[in-house]
This record gives sequence, structure tokens and C-alpha cells, in this order.
Amino acid sequence: MKLDRAVNIDDLRAMAKARLPRMVFDYIDGGAEDEVTLKHSVSRFDDYQLTWRTLRDVSKIDCSTTIMGQKTRLPFFISPTASTRLFHPAQGELAMAGAANAKKVIYACSTLASHTLEAIAEANPGPKWVQLYVWHDREIVKTFLKRAKTAGFTGCILTVDMPVAGNRERDPRNHFSIPPSPNLKVASQVLARPGWLWDLVRTPRITPANFTHLRGGNAGETGGVIGFVNEQFSRSTTWDDVSWMRDAWNGGFAIKGISRGEDARRAIEIGADAIWVSNHGGRQLDTAVPVIDLLPEIVEAVAGRADIIADGGVRRGAHIAKLLMRGATGVALGRASLYGLGAGGERGVEKALTILEDEFRRIMALLGATHLEELDPGLMRAPKA
Repeated sequence: MKLDRAVNIDDLRAMAKARLPRMVFDYIDGGAEDEVTLKHSVSRFDDYQLTWRTLRDVSKIDCSTTIMGQKTRLPFFISPTASTRLFHPAQGELAMAGAANAKKVIYACSTLASHTLEAIAEANPGPKWVQLYVWHDREIVKTFLKRAKTAGFTGCILTVDMPVAGNRERDPRNHFSIPPSPNLKVASQVLARPGWLWDLVRTPRITPANFTHLRGGNAGETGGVIGFVNEQFSRSTTWDDVSWMRDAWNGGFAIKGISRGEDARRAIEIGADAIWVSNHGGRQLDTAVPVIDLLPEIVEAVAGRADIIADGGVRRGAHIAKLLMRGATGVALGRASLYGLGAGGERGVEKALTILEDEFRRIMALLGATHLEELDPGLMRAPKA
């Protein structure tokens, strides 16, 4: 199936599944344990029903907004995802960054990117943010943030919902690792996808590219990326640790992985500019509440003092509109953009963004809304408790 024949995100998902080895596709597609959160994050959108205003002039629709101080053409953007060269070995983050720049949306880069900050900045001279976790070694974090500033990143995202990795059961069944380790099961999956294998063998080994100076230039080589994560990430993080990171960045700062009003208030107290409501795409805690249901509590706690970013289960332009109607300032795309990357590199990511923009503009017109401010909660009926 050619990219130009894809009419929705599910089509891109099918194309990615056909191109990628099973273990790689399942790493994108899977969730924790029984994958209840993964399923409900998508299906819950169906329970929110829309009404609309009639006889409105919708010949011109303005989707522009400002998220965490950054002006953007659209209210959605690409969320940080780790080691994206795994999904397209020849391009990875460069494809994501380039597509975001082409579509004039924000690109958020993962701390575990498989390309350097400098290379990503070259691919995307437009608006971009950088994401990080809390590490044992503060000096590593400070150096990383300094490099990001120098490269032109204007926002920082601290992810706080991953003290340990979630129990993603598809991965051990597939013998999955980053980079892939040779064994019979992996070999059978990889040989079934010769195009992906060709890209993999003719490109450098997949590592945390921004930290190859650690371990004497061996970061991510012993134990892979997961071993590197387990060695570096701190499980004893508190709000005091977040405070010094906020001060070290001195710029737009979001805290990602918030699910409770009390934590949203605490994040604002330490100076967060944005509260990012997320259940990590269903990849961490299973049976977590869908984000669309969490938003009212967060909106009440934030009380207009910070922006609110939401992610989780977004596959349609209508999903974006519903999150905005529930109080989100902006919406982040994880799997939707990764399906595009797996399907066709940078062109595939652009296709994913185009599909969602077209759907979002159409839903705006059908709702009788010409500006984002007109996407008010009165246009949607929430399910009864």
C-alpha cells in the first residue's frame, strides 16, 4: 500500500506492521500487562458525543495557538519517543524533526534519541523541545540541557511517570531489545522484513546518541539501551529533584506524566509552565484512567496558571478536538506519528500529520467553530458517571 493511499492513521498502522519486524512493531503498538489502558485510551473517546452550531461562516478556520510560550500553526505536535531509528534505521528522529518542520508544528525530542541534539536541530530549525528523565548524575543532565539550549531547543519536558519500566509483555515474548540481539526468534522476524534489515545493517548501531561519551564511549553498547536506562535513571526522585532541574533549564518547562490535581498544583508551585497529563500511552501502569477523563480535575487544579498538554490514544482529528474541549491547551502525538515513521520515514510522518490536520479542520467546520476558543465544552456531551 502506497503512502498516498492512506486515508487515516489506521492505514498507516497497517503499513508499518507490514514493513517492520514483529518485535519492532509490537514495541510501538503494545502496552503494559493486559493492555487495558492501551485499549481504553482509544475507545473512551467514543463515549464523548458532539453537538454543533449551525449557519456559521466556516470558510476560514484558524487553528493556531501558543503552547508553553511557543507559537504554533496547529494545536498538536510530535511527542518525544525513544530510539526512533529502531522504527526507521536510516532516518529515525531526523524524519520526525524534518516532518514537524515541514508541517510547522512543534517537535519534542527524547533524551534517549538515536541521533544527536545537534543533528536533530539541523533537521528542524523550527520550534523544538527536549525531554529528559531524572538521572543519578546531575552533571550529565546539566551538560545535556546546556547542549540543548545551544542547539536551539526552547522547551524542556521532564517525564516523571517512569520510576521503573512498565511490564510490557509483548517484548520478552518477541525477545526484543534495543538494539536487536541476534537469536533464532529475532532472526526469523528480521529476515521476514528485508527492507528494514537492509536499512539496519548499513547504518550505525542504535545507541543513546547523546551519551556515547559515557562509559568511555560505550554507552548503550553493554546491555543495550534498556541496560543504560536502568543504570542511569534514579528511582528515588522527589519534588526537590525537580526544582533544581527547573532552575537549571531556565526556560519553558513541562512536567509530563501527571494524573492527579494535587500533583498538578505541586508542579505549578515549583515553576512548571505546563502540566502534561499522560498515562504514557498505556505502557506503564495498566488499568490507568484514560486521559480524557482526568482532564477536568487537572483543569480545576491548574486554574489557568499553566498550560495543559494531553496525550494518549489520539488517532483522529476528533480526538484532538475532544481533548481541547475538555481543557487541554495542546495535544501530543505518540503512536500516530510513529506509525507514519514505520510506514514511510519522513514522508510517512508528514502523511500522519496531514491526515490529522485535515480531520481536525473538518471537525472544526462541522462543529461551527473557526477558532480554537470556540471549541467549548458545551459542544460535547460527557458520559454519565
